[in-house]
Amino acid sequence: MDLQSFEPKFLWLVGFLALYCVWCIGCAVFGATRARSASDYFIAGRGLGTWAFVLGATATAFSGWTFLGHPGLIYRDGFQYAYASFYAITIPLAGVLFMKRQWLLGKRYGFVTAAEMFGEYFRSDAIRMLVVLVGLMFTIPFLGIQLRASGYLVSTLSDGLLPDTLVIYVLAFVMFLYVAAGGFRAIAVAEIVQCILLGAGIILLGALLLTMIGGVHQFIDGIALLADTDRNRTPEGFSHYLAVPGVMQFTRDGASAPGGPWTAMMILTYVVAIMGIATSPAFTMWAFAARSPAAFAPQQTWAMAGAAGFVLIVFSAIQGFSGHLLGGNVNMNFAGEASGLVDNRIGLLTGDADIMDLPGQQDLLVPLLMNLFGDQLPWLVGLLGICAIAAIQSTGAVFLSAFVSMLTRDVVKPYLMPHATHRVQKLLARVFTALVLIAAVHFATASQDYLVLSGGLAVALGFQMLPALIAICYAPLFTRSGILVGLIAGIVAVLATEKIGGQVAVLLGFELPWGRWPLTMHSAFWGILVNLTATSFISAVSNSQEEQSHRNTFHEFLRTHAAVPHERRGLIPFGWIAVLVWLFFAIGPGIILGNTAFGDPNRADTWLFNIPSIWAWQVLWWGLGVVMIWFLASRLALSTLPQREIRVLDEDYGDRLPELVRQRKP
Repeated sequence: MDLQSFEPKFLWLVGFLALYCVWCIGCAVFGATRARSASDYFIAGRGLGTWAFVLGATATAFSGWTFLGHPGLIYRDGFQYAYASFYAITIPLAGVLFMKRQWLLGKRYGFVTAAEMFGEYFRSDAIRMLVVLVGLMFTIPFLGIQLRASGYLVSTLSDGLLPDTLVIYVLAFVMFLYVAAGGFRAIAVAEIVQCILLGAGIILLGALLLTMIGGVHQFIDGIALLADTDRNRTPEGFSHYLAVPGVMQFTRDGASAPGGPWTAMMILTYVVAIMGIATSPAFTMWAFAARSPAAFAPQQTWAMAGAAGFVLIVFSAIQGFSGHLLGGNVNMNFAGEASGLVDNRIGLLTGDADIMDLPGQQDLLVPLLMNLFGDQLPWLVGLLGICAIAAIQSTGAVFLSAFVSMLTRDVVKPYLMPHATHRVQKLLARVFTALVLIAAVHFATASQDYLVLSGGLAVALGFQMLPALIAICYAPLFTRSGILVGLIAGIVAVLATEKIGGQVAVLLGFELPWGRWPLTMHSAFWGILVNLTATSFISAVSNSQEEQSHRNTFHEFLRTHAAVPHERRGLIPFGWIAVLVWLFFAIGPGIILGNTAFGDPNRADTWLFNIPSIWAWQVLWWGLGVVMIWFLASRLALSTLPQREIRVLDEDYGDRLPELVRQRKP
């Protein structure tokens, strides 16, 4: 079989995939030659420059789900789901609150992993092990989803010539090479290109689809026609594509809410839950790896909130609605043929199939949109495919590295190999990288139901680290007993309000009185509600003077180096007001005003800016969100260089950890 027997699209895809693999291998070699010590390997010797941090941290926050899954859910649920794009604001908001303070603590005490930081602050090996456990529960399912998405994407774009299982194995091996060989520095260098590719891919695909539809006016006319033909109406009678179905709906299961599940409270709890990415151990690693906090403000304000937010608000929305306007909606096909708004000759699936009639198949959308260009622009399919692969791997590699670092530094070294040298630590990390990837590959090739069930927990579980971060950065009254009990209780609450909780209950012979996401509020909310309640109560009754004195040493240091400058403290109330107002109107109960603030969703002739009111509302509050992040990060100096020099107490905390563990044993 010669090359001429393959379609050009397939050859371009394989060619771009090969180039991507070569780049990743080059990053592995680059990182390996500079990873001399354990600190070099695990956190790039605390020496990542501004651009490496800005692009790398942004790529980690984006993830493959943004590239592949986000437009599909906009296709299914419309602009009510598109409020999820505001994670481009809430993730940097978490970064503003916690990242500089973690960097300061890492620099002063020599912490390399998040578990080391929490364990020392609370003087608790149990908390340190629980952080590692949360990392385990997060990392393997998360990696499995990313690898499964990669395999499915490439298999679809190659028309099945590249089996998804083969692609999963190849990309897992490539990830192993640059994560295991080069460590965090190799990951950061790889993510510079990955960030550029994933952003360019979303913009390019959205722009080309807009051109295919016929331009902005045809696109907006198509959305108006879509609203007219929509049979799923909110309680107010609006199309579910163009309106949020109320503040809250008192349903047993969020998915059963009339007019769609994305009520204001569902949006608020879901978007805040995605902050779990920024509160996870992986972002702690980014904080420790940065050369200085000078990179934090531009990453949070301009790269994430500004650029990433614009891409999601505009181009992901275009992709989602393009599915309806290019033959992927039967009702639109019939209604649009006479008006010329829908080209029924271009189908996303064979015939007149409607993706919405195939449960759970909205994930097909982006690969099918890419394939529309296979005949005319085969090179474009290959390029877009690699953009998606880059988006998928950008997040997975960092979470893998963070978990492997904790396994090596917080489990094996203090308990099994207390005298492990830097060389041995790097060897152990490489072995663990291989083992975790093998587990993730098994996960990726497991049944789809099992994968989705477990993977949906990842962000909600990561969000349960929030009280521990609040404690170490701001709240010395939270005790180790409170954090320990709260974290366990929060994990149980998350499981109980996800599908897995109902299934476990049935196996035990009873049925839970609620379903998944009761009262249209995400499982992460129920988890953090129980978590904070338990943490606060247990902390109130378990505090001791000795523990309090130890924790106060951390907070005295932070007050000296991370406090808002004296001349700007008058701005603090404005910061609180800005955050609360933004949360209320951008992703909270106030978003129902956006349904009609700029026109009637049912009458396109009333749309003030010639776009649906809900979309105009999202653009408005995205812009104000960027201003809010800039104000917090730069004006209040929450993400700027400290004004005082830091006295380093320890270059590598892990060297002392085995002895500390022995001292704490009863």
